[in-house]
Amino acid sequence: MDMGVWLLNLAVLFIVLESDLGTRRVTRSRVLRPVISAAAIVPIFIDELATSGYGLMLEIAGTAAGLLLGLLASAFMPVHEGVAKGRRCAKSRAGVGYALTWIVVVGARLAFAYGTAHVFGRQLGKWMATHSVTGGALTDALIFMAVAMMLTRTALLQAKTRVALARTQPTEVALRVG
Repeated sequence: MDMGVWLLNLAVLFIVLESDLGTRRVTRSRVLRPVISAAAIVPIFIDELATSGYGLMLEIAGTAAGLLLGLLASAFMPVHEGVAKGRRCAKSRAGVGYALTWIVVVGARLAFAYGTAHVFGRQLGKWMATHSVTGGALTDALIFMAVAMMLTRTALLQAKTRVALARTQPTEVALRVG
């Protein structure tokens, strides 16, 4: 694994935790920042996509794992209606469960990257040669996992925000009835 995987994973972890931990107002920049980061990251670190065989399956599996892990992380970040600067807004709350999910996932990816170079590289190399999987496809799968997890978190944050703000406030219902 190259340094790109390390840098990408640490950057994703930093961006997400800095943006989400605690109770935070959901803003346009908070939703767009991960999308912009992903748009910048993918062209830098992805050289050549696998278009067939086990390499493609590995990239798809990495993306699917990222989607599922994004769903898991988002389960630990509820969104509710709040007030900021005298205006109604959506606020998210992410705590220990959310942080641990991201830290464990990123830690596992980094441990795998380390293991490929220092622990089980020979066995992995044999498996990759047997199945015609390039190192690039393996790197791409890990990058797709990281980006998919981050984008899933972003999409769910936006969806939860819309739901939280779509709810009618009890005082509004009472005023309309009375």
